Amino acid sequence: KAGSAGTGGTGQIVQDPVGNVKVDVSVDDDPVLGNSKAKVTIVEFSDYQCPFCRSFWQQSYVQIKKEYIDTGKVKLVYRDYPLSFHPMAAPSAEAAECADDQGKFWEMHDKIFSEQVKLGQGTIQYTNNDLKKWASQLGVDTAKFNQCLDSGKYKSEVEKDLADGTAAGVSGTPSFFVNGRLLVGAQPFSAFKALIDEELKK
Repeated sequence: KAGSAGTGGTGQIVQDPVGNVKVDVSVDDDPVLGNSKAKVTIVEFSDYQCPFCRSFWQQSYVQIKKEYIDTGKVKLVYRDYPLSFHPMAAPSAEAAECADDQGKFWEMHDKIFSEQVKLGQGTIQYTNNDLKKWASQLGVDTAKFNQCLDSGKYKSEVEKDLADGTAAGVSGTPSFFVNGRLLVGAQPFSAFKALIDEELKK
């Protein structure tokens, strides 16, 4: 099963099957979900327009959150890895950072994925105006949010995440580092559970 990960998730995800590759991946200053002192840290590199990232969010993420994040055992750090062939990935990442300015990062993160689910399967096309509309539905100060998004305030922050991900060996999305152990693709919950439980026993 060794080999390189498919770029952008062709479904042919190849990985180190047991997470033996340990990488010192930075959490930067990105948003954290869960107990900051949790024993296990999952760093997720994701692309908001990637269908595989969306399916992770719909499936495994829900179970990880319920069983590990909400119980204080795991914290999740979300980092951006916008792929060049997804034109809305970078603007979406910037939009989530703009929402974070108003304390609504995770709400915007969920909103960007949930709105795409309503629009169909595969790669969904949407615009900056959609992002502004979705943010306004979350009750943000729209003037501040729109100004933040239009100004490109977080463009360099998103680019830094991308560079950090590449340096850590990320080549497709979603990619996860469970206490530094790489897991690639929209894996089933069981794959995350195996690594998380091993790390919790250490």
